[in-house]
Amino acid sequence: MHAMNTSANKGTFRIIDANLNRLGEALRYLEEIARFALDDARLSSELKNLRHKVSVTNPDTKKTFVNARDEQNDVGFDMKYEVQNRTFYQSVVANSRRAEESLRVLEEVAKIPGSQIESGLFQEMRFQVYSIEKQLLSRLTRLDSVQLLTGLYVVLDTDVLNGRDPLKLTNEILRAGTKVIQLRAKDYETRDFIELAEKLTKLCHRHNALLIINDRLDVALAADADGLHVGQSDMPAKTARELLGIDKILGVSVSHIEEARKAKIDGADYIGVGAIYATPSKTDAVVTGKELISDIRKELDIPIVAIGGIKKSNARELIDLGADSVAVISAVLCAESPLQAAIDLIKTISKK
Repeated sequence: MHAMNTSANKGTFRIIDANLNRLGEALRYLEEIARFALDDARLSSELKNLRHKVSVTNPDTKKTFVNARDEQNDVGFDMKYEVQNRTFYQSVVANSRRAEESLRVLEEVAKIPGSQIESGLFQEMRFQVYSIEKQLLSRLTRLDSVQLLTGLYVVLDTDVLNGRDPLKLTNEILRAGTKVIQLRAKDYETRDFIELAEKLTKLCHRHNALLIINDRLDVALAADADGLHVGQSDMPAKTARELLGIDKILGVSVSHIEEARKAKIDGADYIGVGAIYATPSKTDAVVTGKELISDIRKELDIPIVAIGGIKKSNARELIDLGADSVAVISAVLCAESPLQAAIDLIKTISKK
């Protein structure tokens, strides 16, 4: 039996060159997602730094790898792969796997004497990519959730249900086409609040809708709801964003443009603007007037949910002024038929 040559040779350099190229391409794609799809400066910078770490700057080393290329005699050159339509989420999964696999190959090949690359670097980078992949996918999940913040947003305030079953009522509202339910249960004990939130989360997901929890971060996390909504006197938005989880959306109530600016800086995914009109659901609310919506829309690129005294007769004009969604309580919950009230509101909002 002949002894195997374990020193670096042309084959070794071909493997290194191919995997460095795959790795760089995959990292660049992930960087572009972070930069342009998510506007995430931190992740974009982290991916850029990783890409620079694996760029070959030594001209002699680069020449060695390039000279080893042999595309014409590459047995895998003509292999065809089926190209499918992909979402950003699927593309991030595919390119993360591509980067991770390339790093694993480089980590092993680097152990061959004379390979001219360092094994430890690739092992460290592989674990970094695992972490970045999770963060990117979580942020994309959050981005998908934000896309549902259109049309009708119903605040399920248990104080005004008058004994009606919240699950049955929510099911009717969701059947109408409502995409966001916010659960406000000031009168519930924590254990009961969590139990109801868990059931409503499952129900909302069956209808491709979101469940947002009002005020209570602990309940939002315990029930694995889609997000949290806080007011100006609740937990600070910046703290809520840090504790909530990267895949959960955060809404913040604002009543003037300075609060809107701060909410966006603090990490809000959307803002609840109001009270637009006087409302029986919250008699102490400051009435902002509908003009605030257009003022915020001119300055800030953030989803706006108008709230406060909204009903069928005034809902459409708020969308025309720049609101992405309108939030209602009594207009649906206190209607003789919540299902029909929700249907009518959605039709009104959707009219061109």
